Amino acid sequence: MSVRTIVVAVAFGLLVLFALINWSAFVAPTHLSLLVTSIDAPLGLIMLGITALISAVLLSLVLKLHITTLADSRQQSAELRTQRELANQAEASRFTELQKYIETQIKTLREELTGATNTLAACIGEIDERIERQMPTPPELQP
Repeated sequence: MSVRTIVVAVAFGLLVLFALINWSAFVAPTHLSLLVTSIDAPLGLIMLGITALISAVLLSLVLKLHITTLADSRQQSAELRTQRELANQAEASRFTELQKYIETQIKTLREELTGATNTLAACIGEIDERIERQMPTPPELQP
């Protein structure tokens, strides 16, 4: 229980105790003026009833506020969950696009390396042939 709840409960208990101790004064009839007319009624009991009515109204307002807050909190939680899912989907989509881009770049690089390797091999072959023509391998070194 929160401190606020305990304080309210203690205050309510003290009010009930006060009313019980002074019950005879609460129910003693008193001459009351109602602007238009006057009546004889127990003032303490009327004041106690008004206090109970105000307490009930305030309690209902607090409950309504609490219920509204809970409903808003649930709605915001649902919206946050939806936004989080959308963000995760967008992130996954970006990763997929990045993966495709990297694969394309690697494929292009492989093709370029294959072409460069073939060109280099052809150049080495040509240089080998030129050297062979200009300086033939002696028969004793041939395999």
